Amino acid sequence: MHRSLSKLTVTLSLASLLTACANIAPERHDYQSEAGSITQDAQQQVENLELSGLQQTVLLTDLMQSQELSSLVEQALTANPSLQKSRLAVESSTWSARQAGAGQLPTASASLSATEDDGTSTTYKAGINVSWEIDIWQRLADSNAAADVSLAMEKLTYDGARASLVGNVMKRWLGLVAANRAHAIQQQRLALLEKNENLIIARYRNGLGTLSGLDNARTQTSQAKATLAEYAEEIAIQERALALLLGRNSLSEPIVAAAYPLVILPIVALPEQNLEQRPDVQAARLAIKAADLNADATFKNRLPSFSLSAALNDSGTSFSDALFVSPIWSLVAQLSAPIYEGGKRKAQSEIANIAVAQRYQEYRDTLLTAVNEINNSVGQEKVLSARIGHTTSAIATAESDLRLTEQQYRSGLSSLTDLISAQQTLFDLQAQLDTLHYQQLSNRIDLGLALGLGIAQS
Repeated sequence: MHRSLSKLTVTLSLASLLTACANIAPERHDYQSEAGSITQDAQQQVENLELSGLQQTVLLTDLMQSQELSSLVEQALTANPSLQKSRLAVESSTWSARQAGAGQLPTASASLSATEDDGTSTTYKAGINVSWEIDIWQRLADSNAAADVSLAMEKLTYDGARASLVGNVMKRWLGLVAANRAHAIQQQRLALLEKNENLIIARYRNGLGTLSGLDNARTQTSQAKATLAEYAEEIAIQERALALLLGRNSLSEPIVAAAYPLVILPIVALPEQNLEQRPDVQAARLAIKAADLNADATFKNRLPSFSLSAALNDSGTSFSDALFVSPIWSLVAQLSAPIYEGGKRKAQSEIANIAVAQRYQEYRDTLLTAVNEINNSVGQEKVLSARIGHTTSAIATAESDLRLTEQQYRSGLSSLTDLISAQQTLFDLQAQLDTLHYQQLSNRIDLGLALGLGIAQS
């Protein structure tokens, strides 16, 4: 009777302990809901943007079509070391998630030993042990879920790295085309300056010019040669930068594109455009969830744990006798709870709670950056379009002025200095327009990245 009463008392005590623990819940700010609220606010800002000329696109590579560029993109996706490092991080997270999931499963081990007694006899022992922690608080499940979410984050980070790499390759390729075009325009300018210099030399020898005019012509020619050398080095710099993205020291073949490709103005199904299409925004949102799950698991680590273990053992004077001929088995149930550890587990729990708040602030920062990038790219598109229009009009006026100045020069109504000035003005405007075209095309790639356009999965 006394024994039964003792068992009942122990059972009731354990039940009371578990019930009390079950009613303990961590009190934390609901950052996941708050993240959803600020996402809606940011989304509304994006949907309120107005921009004409938008075209439906799905992938970043849809923005412009070029066989040469497509080949470079494939090379970069295959050989870029930073991207390969990101891919390996995904593989590592895959194994980490598998490792976390293993904690919910039973563990089993086997042992076999031989002991020699006084050199006269040998005793063989064999045993099998199975243990399993019963996840009554879902602590292990939370840890496993956090690892799965972290894996999803790494995959999104990898997707973002791929898109960023492709965008950089596209922009570097455009930069190389722009450098080649600037070099070509400068060559035309230099050829004209040398022609003018020869003309001034001939006039000077015939007594029709001054020494200062000749010196001025030679100065302009030398300056043009210096600028041409600078543009040649800019081409080399762009080639080296592009080769670096391709995972090489140098380009195997020179870039031959002499004209800019058409780069469409991207949009993704407005007003359905979703900020959370961006991989970095998605990953930052998942980081809050992973931190939340880790905080739950860390808090539950302060609660009692319950485990079962079973053992099967046997021994004999021969190896065959020890292989469970007449084994002895045992079953043990264990309930353990931390009583005093100097506040270590509470500190761990508080640190995990702070990590959730940190991930939320990182998400806010990522979201604000995303909206800012979209606003900047849209604003740049409008400004560059206006500047291109004004510069195009200025070129038309400069061409008309040059034709008039040439006629007046042939009629003796304008000086050679006026003619050279008109020529220089036209070259300056042409170079400026070419730079504006490059900036606009590059900005459209930035807009595509800001809108979260990705690339086809390999």
